[in-house]
Amino acid sequence: MPAQSANSTSPAADRPPAARDTDALLRAELGTAIRKLRKERGLTLVQLAERAALSHPFLSQLERGLTRPSMPSLHRIARALGTTQQVLMAAAAVPHPDIPVGSAHLVRSGEGLPVARPGGTARMLGAPAYSVHPVEYTGMSEEFQDYYDHPGDEFVYVMTGEVEIELQAAEGPRVHVLGPGDSICYPGGTPHRWRAVGDGSLVRLLTVQNATGEADRHHS
Repeated sequence: MPAQSANSTSPAADRPPAARDTDALLRAELGTAIRKLRKERGLTLVQLAERAALSHPFLSQLERGLTRPSMPSLHRIARALGTTQQVLMAAAAVPHPDIPVGSAHLVRSGEGLPVARPGGTARMLGAPAYSVHPVEYTGMSEEFQDYYDHPGDEFVYVMTGEVEIELQAAEGPRVHVLGPGDSICYPGGTPHRWRAVGDGSLVRLLTVQNATGEADRHHS
């Protein structure tokens, strides 16, 4: 099967040196986590590329911390490895210098590895040691993308903007419209997708997914 485009994001060369150093460290952590799990699964780079429908050169750069994936390509990699995007993103967390190691995990505004997604970015706020994976989403596409599903239950809270969340239930798809202050929870394994209502640049929401399953324990 021909490899599809990775839709990766390149490191921003115009960021301040300190920010570039942090970004490089986070990319290296993410690449190490992917390589470690790939080897635990007994897969070569070529085999993982085929399973994820991504290019072998892109995955090689990713594992070496030279690039970072978009949310859709990270989803493909995670599915091919039997885990979730959130688990891989959490693996890229690094301890904050203001907090003693092991006591807490602090993420300041603007910190964390941003991962591009249609219409905006996602930023992991958690770390592997914790049983929940909080992610901040800023900006959102005004069109529905592919469905996502994962083993962990998920909580979604809308801070700004308005979104439609479509959930695939036993009786068929159900669309829920959420505005600022609204929230929704749905069980793990539920196929879901989101889109902005109106201006997608106004959307900002927080999701919290619980880490469950054997694949997650590899990173705990």
